[in-house]
Amino acid sequence: MAQPRVLAIVLAGGEGKRLMPLTVDRAKPAVPFGGIYRLIDFSLSNMINSGFLKVVVLTQYKSHSLDRHISKTWRMSDMLGNYIAPVPAQQRVGKHWFLGSADAIYQSLNLLDDERPDYVVITGADNIYRMDFSQMLEHHIASGLPCTVAGIRQPRSLADQFGVIETDPDNRGKIKAFVEKPKDTPGLPDSPEEILASMGNYIMDADALLEAVTVDAADEGSKHDMGGNIVPWFVDRGAAGVYDFKDNHVPGSSERDRDYWRDVGTVDAFFDAHQDLISVTPVFNLYNDRWPLFAGYQAAMPPAKFVYGHHERLGHAVDSIVSPGVIVSGGEVISSVLSPGVRVNSWSSVRESVLMDGVEVGRNTVVNRAILDKYVRVEEGAMVGIDPERDRERGFTVTESGITVVAKGQVVAR
Repeated sequence: MAQPRVLAIVLAGGEGKRLMPLTVDRAKPAVPFGGIYRLIDFSLSNMINSGFLKVVVLTQYKSHSLDRHISKTWRMSDMLGNYIAPVPAQQRVGKHWFLGSADAIYQSLNLLDDERPDYVVITGADNIYRMDFSQMLEHHIASGLPCTVAGIRQPRSLADQFGVIETDPDNRGKIKAFVEKPKDTPGLPDSPEEILASMGNYIMDADALLEAVTVDAADEGSKHDMGGNIVPWFVDRGAAGVYDFKDNHVPGSSERDRDYWRDVGTVDAFFDAHQDLISVTPVFNLYNDRWPLFAGYQAAMPPAKFVYGHHERLGHAVDSIVSPGVIVSGGEVISSVLSPGVRVNSWSSVRESVLMDGVEVGRNTVVNRAILDKYVRVEEGAMVGIDPERDRERGFTVTESGITVVAKGQVVAR
């Protein structure tokens, strides 16, 4: 039997307001993560590992950094007709930008005309997880339904934070209702204290998707959102099914990280997801070579270096991720993630922090529970992440949980 034709669409136009100031001059999917990656690399790696090699990335908000990253690092085989192509908002149907995720697809229907797929896989670009979408496609085809939504099990107490999938009691593979952030919802039949939350991942028959977004585009009252409008459109017609993420088996995954999925839409979630990477047995394992994370950092940089071995001036890092080009010169790094080109100088301490490319930490400094964006410079003797009020006075962002964020290129003075 011929293999089905699949087009993958990655929705990467999000503004990411809740991740400010990390999204001041870049789209949310372009935010660096895990030392050498960008957020979008996780979605794209899932697609490639799943065998879906025709991928378009719909961009809009401050997309230059994202476009450059894709063009420099994600190169596919032209000989085999494979590609990963960023596609900006083109105003093909009117003088307006994307009005929502469904409108982004509607305005890009020329891509379906060009590729003529049987099925379309649609994902976001800013979640951290591993998923074999080929297994979800098999489930979708077997269901006979034109729309399948991926759901992940979450505590029922958190239902008001998600789009919740309520299944048909007589057919647990079929969606009875799709409810946005309900205050109360029934638990799952096999786990009463859990609900199925939408992961924002969909597989749809191409002709059904075309009809749905076309009808939606004509509805002036619609918010033109995939989760808020398109999925309910299918649900109302009894045409939407659910794929339980727990049934997805990714090669090389352990029981600890097999069903890991994180929405890093806030600074606190972004920080917590980094902490998930660095334990002895990681909650999310970057080192699974059977389902590799592609792209990442491609620049030619030397290996990381740790210098000075005197007991009062010992350059070292523990429980941390250290990227190429990093120099830890007589300072300490604990429970942190250092991106390429970071330098930590003598008698300085970096603890529970995320330092992005090119950050320089001067001598006799303290960086604690902080996120320092690219090229931040911490002056000699300065402290950040110790006194929240002082950090706010200096114009830094401090979350309710006490994480300090220093924006790109800022200086932390003594």
